Amino acid sequence: MLHTARAAFTTLAVVAVLGASVSALTTSNPASAQPNSACAQAGGALAGLLPSGSAVSAYLCAQAGDLIDVRIGDVHGTQPSLGRDEVFYKLGRYTLGKDAINKKFDDWCEANGQVKAATVAANATLADRGSFTCDLPIGQETAASIAPMKTVVIGPGGTLYLADGHHTLTSFYELPDGGPNLHLRLNVLGNLSQYSGNAFWAEMARNGWVWNRDVDGNVVPYEQLPASVGLSNYADDKYRSLMYFARDIGYTENRTPFQEFYWGSWLRDTGAADLSAWNANDLTSYLDTLARATMAQSALPGDAVVDSGLTAAQLGALAQWNDGKSTDKGEFANISKPYSDPKPGKIAYSLEYKAIHGK
Repeated sequence: MLHTARAAFTTLAVVAVLGASVSALTTSNPASAQPNSACAQAGGALAGLLPSGSAVSAYLCAQAGDLIDVRIGDVHGTQPSLGRDEVFYKLGRYTLGKDAINKKFDDWCEANGQVKAATVAANATLADRGSFTCDLPIGQETAASIAPMKTVVIGPGGTLYLADGHHTLTSFYELPDGGPNLHLRLNVLGNLSQYSGNAFWAEMARNGWVWNRDVDGNVVPYEQLPASVGLSNYADDKYRSLMYFARDIGYTENRTPFQEFYWGSWLRDTGAADLSAWNANDLTSYLDTLARATMAQSALPGDAVVDSGLTAAQLGALAQWNDGKSTDKGEFANISKPYSDPKPGKIAYSLEYKAIHGK
């Protein structure tokens, strides 16, 4: 009884401090690169009320719309797999040297809410933040510059759960000038720190902020989801890879969390396109498979249910394949370019990177 009473008292005290700290100390401040010091102090006060060893972070008071600076190695995953060919495309683009200015700087600036790279020194690295600049200074963010940022949910104790951006952060993690200590700002989707255990995951699922199905469609226990980003932490979902390359050919990206996973699940489970001849290491075979899959996508009626009650229209299906353009036009033409082209397509970059690195 004494233990129960003490636990109840602690819970009430925690709730009281949380209520005071969130209402009085938390400010939504997209212009700040770090959570404000008042929130950090509130987290420290809360830590004294929690059981020994409980983790409390400076992100405890962050609210929806806040932009928070994080160490990417500290962000927990909310999905068990990646489309590795998407990551290999990004790594190929960043390391093979075809661009006059390395696209990793553009991608970092965009993901950080700063549009694109403005100046890049000859010896610039992502690890040296002073070696490059972005178009938009910190503090001048707009709705348009924030829209492409990756999103995060604040969990129990201020733990960070990545809702969108696993491929981008993993690509940065795998770079020689990246790794777990690289910093990036994330856009807070919501703060669920008041929940714990099953209640937290139930709320994540209710909001559509977690994907806990493996590459065969089986349920993965939430506690087995990756604790960080990085290729070694994730299984490879080939359907997710295909759906990344299908953007603007069979569907358009609309920021629905796990949008490509819903489409990949549909493709795997319905057999809507014949993928039996797909050779993921051959450009011609990859393009043929992509064409089959995306033609099946764009042929769906808008009200056709794709997965989990979401319709083709809700998941961005295009009414016309390749947006009504022929095979030698539009996005299909762009993605079809071989690595020998001055501006290779995404699949070609992925294949070249895999061939060089034995993936």
